[in-house]
Amino acid sequence: MCGIAGYSLSQRSGVDRTLAAQALLAGIADRGADAVGYAYRGWEDRYPVVTKQRTPASRLLDRITVPANATELLVHVRDYTKGHPSIPANNHPVRHGPVVGIHNGIILNDDELLAPHSCARAEPRMTVDSEAIFALAAHSQNAPRALEALAGSMATAWLDQREPGTVFAARGVGRPLWLGRGRDVVFFASTRTALEIASEYAHVRLRMSEVRDGTFLALRAGRVARTARFHPDRSYVEERALPAVRAPGQSAYCLERLAAIVAAAA
Repeated sequence: MCGIAGYSLSQRSGVDRTLAAQALLAGIADRGADAVGYAYRGWEDRYPVVTKQRTPASRLLDRITVPANATELLVHVRDYTKGHPSIPANNHPVRHGPVVGIHNGIILNDDELLAPHSCARAEPRMTVDSEAIFALAAHSQNAPRALEALAGSMATAWLDQREPGTVFAARGVGRPLWLGRGRDVVFFASTRTALEIASEYAHVRLRMSEVRDGTFLALRAGRVARTARFHPDRSYVEERALPAVRAPGQSAYCLERLAAIVAAAA
């Protein structure tokens, strides 16, 4: 059970980019401790800047730096299933060609979907199942219905270097995804609580709602620019329900540290 979060901001948004990223990370920190990472880019940038490491969220929180001109962000904490975290390429954000993305869930047919693509598994010993999502996005030009080929569970988001200014997000089945909309901002996260934390620290009022199964979103300039529906695989049934809290105490520690950072800056 991983955690995902991120945002799309307009260029005129006054949100503190770094503080908002830290707040989102604190909000999802309990959902995995095998690895943590984030990616950001500015409005006209094609290539995101990616940082990831094999630690819990608490070891990255103080080191997060997002420049004031950034308009798109992805954040991830990992509780791994396939693709050992000792291989950096398996940790999120994950790259496939022009796409860099994050994923919470399990993809069962990743090897089958990746087999036709010579650019798959580009780094030695890379085996993470999430790459299949970003391969479908890359080779379909981000077509929502391409996600119907996936078997398993999924909440996901990605950036495409061919689509500057846009964050793509989707929810299949079996994993949560929440959206928070405000003036010049759209936040997303695995839980409503993470959005509430981001709202508090970023000083923005958000209208929060849970994303429905089979929903594809394109977020641009702090708004939902496009919504589309697809038919996710519903045959997958998890053998046992995974608890949402996979790294107890991580969120509490990160929130305490975040409060200290804000107090020191006041």
